Amino acid sequence: MQATITESPFGTLPDGRQATLYTLTNANGMIAKISNLGGVIAELHVPDRDGVLADVCHGFDNVTSYMGKSEYFGALIGRYGNRIANGRFTLDGVDYQLDVNNGGNHLHGGSDGFHRRLWAAETFNTPKSVGLILSYVSPDGEQGYPGTAEVTAIYELRNDNELRIAFHAIADKATPINLTNHAYFNLAGKGDILGHQLTIPADRYTPVNAGLIPEGGPAPVEGTPFDFRAPQAIGHRIDQKDEQLGYGAGYDHNYVLNKKEQGGFELSARVVEPVSGRVLEVWSQEPGIQFYSGNFLNDETQGKGRIYGYRSGFCLEPQHFPDSPNRPDFPSTVLRPNQEYSTVMAYRFHTV
Repeated sequence: MQATITESPFGTLPDGRQATLYTLTNANGMIAKISNLGGVIAELHVPDRDGVLADVCHGFDNVTSYMGKSEYFGALIGRYGNRIANGRFTLDGVDYQLDVNNGGNHLHGGSDGFHRRLWAAETFNTPKSVGLILSYVSPDGEQGYPGTAEVTAIYELRNDNELRIAFHAIADKATPINLTNHAYFNLAGKGDILGHQLTIPADRYTPVNAGLIPEGGPAPVEGTPFDFRAPQAIGHRIDQKDEQLGYGAGYDHNYVLNKKEQGGFELSARVVEPVSGRVLEVWSQEPGIQFYSGNFLNDETQGKGRIYGYRSGFCLEPQHFPDSPNRPDFPSTVLRPNQEYSTVMAYRFHTV
């Protein structure tokens, strides 16, 4: 079987522009459906240990649903993944006010961030993969951010069942950049995710306040429900009485990864679904990864013939740390003119 990529209409935006859905199929029959609206991964069909495919991603089958309250399903997130306190930061002596869209804070690039933008798209084939190059020019002042940023996201479905995403950006003024993808996974393709076995190679995480903004410095995971250094069922400790778990009604925290080298492309998380045998590995160059256990999902969100209920999907988002523009003690997310932002993440699938 040869890897292929096809395209089909995905619906009409409010301004009349047409969105497209690209279907990437690798030589093993694994399928990724990605739209140029927000770079969303709308579907991801992955084999179980018997070779049976299931769609393991939350998503929708039309543009209208993504333009509503979509929970960022499968979306390309920017300019800044995660939260910035009060939507404010100071850069080079200038104060900036961003769009506030999450309890007084700025979340995932704002209410009209990259996840709602129609990206220019170009397809490609290589001997070992098929892919999609998405590009977007974010104008100076968009959602409050300084500078015009030219952004590219390259999605590549490889024949070894890896979906890789490479991000690049340049800007004409200093600006924070923290790009990621916000896929929600359920490796069983149905039910909740509490029995999924999760490993995160991180000795520390960043505790948060009630607004889910990091408070203080990174803290040890040892002796806490946040210790996933050895495989643990996501649901094993999720309802323990713990102040940090209470703030987000479960896990919604950034982990400080144990990196062998700064910027190294390394394993950031591993998840095993015991019944199907599906395994997801998340690889990235980022210093952190946000683990979210779907605590704010409820039965009101539906798509692709499914109801996306409470804790029916989890997110593992490679990233720099939340609120870094206000935290000089965290790794910097500032991109300056004459620099290039470049980072790679990947979802690797296999079975046990």
